[in-house]
Amino acid sequence: MVDLRSDTLTTPTPQMREAMASAVLGDDVFGEDPTTNLLQERVAELCGVEAALFVPSGSMGNLVSLRSMASPGDEVICHADAHIFNYEVASLAAVGGIQARPVPGHWGVLDPENIASAVRPAFDTFPRSTVLALENTHNLAGGTVYPIDDIRAARKVADEYGLKIHMDGARIFNASVASGVPVAEYCSLVDGLTFCFSKGLSCPVGSMVVGSKEFIKQAHRYRKMHGGGMRQTGVLTAACLVALDTMIDRLADDHANARRLAGGIKKISEHATMPVNVQTNMVLVKTEQLGYSTSEFVDAIGLEGVKCLAYQRGTVRMVTHKDVSTEDIDYTLDRINAITR
Repeated sequence: MVDLRSDTLTTPTPQMREAMASAVLGDDVFGEDPTTNLLQERVAELCGVEAALFVPSGSMGNLVSLRSMASPGDEVICHADAHIFNYEVASLAAVGGIQARPVPGHWGVLDPENIASAVRPAFDTFPRSTVLALENTHNLAGGTVYPIDDIRAARKVADEYGLKIHMDGARIFNASVASGVPVAEYCSLVDGLTFCFSKGLSCPVGSMVVGSKEFIKQAHRYRKMHGGGMRQTGVLTAACLVALDTMIDRLADDHANARRLAGGIKKISEHATMPVNVQTNMVLVKTEQLGYSTSEFVDAIGLEGVKCLAYQRGTVRMVTHKDVSTEDIDYTLDRINAITR
């Protein structure tokens, strides 16, 4: 079985398992887990920020970050296809009391003029525009990288209107490897950033929140409020330390496999894949171009030993990761050929 549904399916490497088994532990709620403290220090240094905080999931990371930047009754400007708006169970509103203001964009990127036009006037009738949220890479846009020049343009607008910037960087290392832009450079343009260890970096659990000491102090409090106070977290963060040393550069292999997959599908049907130029580890496939509805394609390719995820806009999503080889990609293309003849 070739499983292309998500890079969250990755399993820890033997080196990670060994590190987890031998990790030095303490109670992280008391700030006394040495392995977790080391990870947070290393991540802060890597990202060029003052502090970092380990959290159970990317969704919690986004929630505690946005709660640390905005108050109930405030508004967060985001892309209409943003993960925080579409895939986090409305936690921003339901838990944080914060309203999302979705703005249309192009393949995950917001036009500075659209950002500016979304800012509310300073009048008590309106919610306060407090935060601009960006996503990098952008999930619903097929893993596209948010160009650094567009982030700089967004920063300029944010500064003009007094907005803080949160970056949902769940796959920020994919963005960095694909673009050549260091993660620290992305971090320098935003007020807070989250990223996941449990996707392409292949750890079993965990995400990070990074930013200033004051921001992380607030995020730490909200992490506790939302049940994220974990005790001997070194069992998990030991794997993350291994990931920093061994899993970042190899993301380029996933990107190459995604391009190989997209190229093979284009030979079957020229207009079947999105985006036109695959940038990282995601390929969106328009199944109607292959003669199937999304559900029909998922079922048909599943019978051939390949799993993919039904997605939006008549597409399925295929995601490459550590546990998918080049041979798996070639097998997948062979099976797609077989069911579309």
